Amino acid sequence: MAIREILEVPDPRLKVVSEPVTEFDDELKTLVSDMFETMYDAPGIGLAAIQVGVPKRVLVIDLQPEDTEAEGEVCNHGGHEHVHYPVKKEPRVFINPEILDPADELATYQEGCLSVPDIFADVDRPATCRVRYQDLEGETHEEDLDGLMATCIQHEMDHLEGILFIDHLSRLKRNMAIKKLKKLREAA
Repeated sequence: MAIREILEVPDPRLKVVSEPVTEFDDELKTLVSDMFETMYDAPGIGLAAIQVGVPKRVLVIDLQPEDTEAEGEVCNHGGHEHVHYPVKKEPRVFINPEILDPADELATYQEGCLSVPDIFADVDRPATCRVRYQDLEGETHEEDLDGLMATCIQHEMDHLEGILFIDHLSRLKRNMAIKKLKKLREAA
């Protein structure tokens, strides 16, 4: 397992359309393992193989929900007491994913991306979708997804087509986001 470098805009490799996976071998398992380690280290909730420079149709996602069954830590911020729960790891792998039945109804989420660091914007996507994908053994599955998982899989699948979430924004908002990113880089 290794942490790989995450490509950032304007790296031209992020615009490459990824190739289908045909070999379900140890090399694929190593890639997936490295992708999880890289995503958790970043930290993020989703990563496409192209973001680590590998143009293969592979996604990893872990929404890392709070484990409300575990013992939480009570915090006091500005007189407001609340409980922080540890996150539960629920790693998911999607190989050669396809969206079969996107809903007409849209949901809006504020999205960010490890390849576009520190930039966030509201993006409208189908609220639910049916996804067909393969697992690490090459077995095919179909699943209905909704909520944040539906948004996340669509965001990551865009990467497989060379599309970034900022490509869904108006030209003005996209230019503002890119300008802000340049300023952040210059400040660093």
